[in-house]
Amino acid sequence: MINALRWLVFAAAALAMNFPVIVTLVTSFKSARELSTNPGLWISQPTLENYLRVLTQTDRFNIYSYLWNSTVASLIGTGLAILLAFPAAYAIARSEAGKHTLLPIVVNLRAVPLIIFAIPLYMMYQWLGLLDTQLGLGLILTIVNTPLALVILVNAISDVPPELDEAARVDGASSWRTMISIIRPVVRPALVTTFIFGFITAWNEFLFGLMLTTNKAVPMTVGASFFFAASGGGVQWGTASAVMVLGALPPVFLGLLMYRQISGSMTTGAIKG
Repeated sequence: MINALRWLVFAAAALAMNFPVIVTLVTSFKSARELSTNPGLWISQPTLENYLRVLTQTDRFNIYSYLWNSTVASLIGTGLAILLAFPAAYAIARSEAGKHTLLPIVVNLRAVPLIIFAIPLYMMYQWLGLLDTQLGLGLILTIVNTPLALVILVNAISDVPPELDEAARVDGASSWRTMISIIRPVVRPALVTTFIFGFITAWNEFLFGLMLTTNKAVPMTVGASFFFAASGGGVQWGTASAVMVLGALPPVFLGLLMYRQISGSMTTGAIKG
């Protein structure tokens, strides 16, 4: 009886948390006619016309371009963040001043609303010619991801015994060699976790994609908003839902694919509360 009640609570909580996702998924399989007469969760006549419209009618809004732009920018933003954060995390983790002073300062900067940086970043990008480019969007996503990467990697490296560093120095290894050859293999699960969370964060970024792109480098989050009234006559709910489902698939698949890696890094102390 207790187990049944527990599972009932779990099911209710899961349904409540995922209800918007369920509604979006159901709506994407309804025709415009059915949506006008049946707004509920039951589908009388499932259809793929919304997905076919999004995937085939690319003359005005090209979903493939949006997906490609998001993929490239997210890979740049995640890869550069890890390249910058890993050496910094090693230095911070092996320094008391770094853990108690530098890390909190960097993390707290991420708490500042990003809209504050909108005007200076736009002016700087305009001067550098980085507006509406995948590289420009990727560089901004690097800044967005770096604090998160630092927190994960500092905690992971802090769990590695300093005796490994000392043994490497005795053998004549430099700090760089120690970091690459000794520390990196040990914290590999944390690096994978950083990549996954960073990619998902970059993929879901909307503000800078809206602000810094107009045509050539529009990401999926911004491009999806174009479909809400793609054909005129008000919001096309079925089409918009299909676009949102397609746009959510890459980070969802990545998270599911790497779920064991994420949970393993959490249990080994890669992420601390």
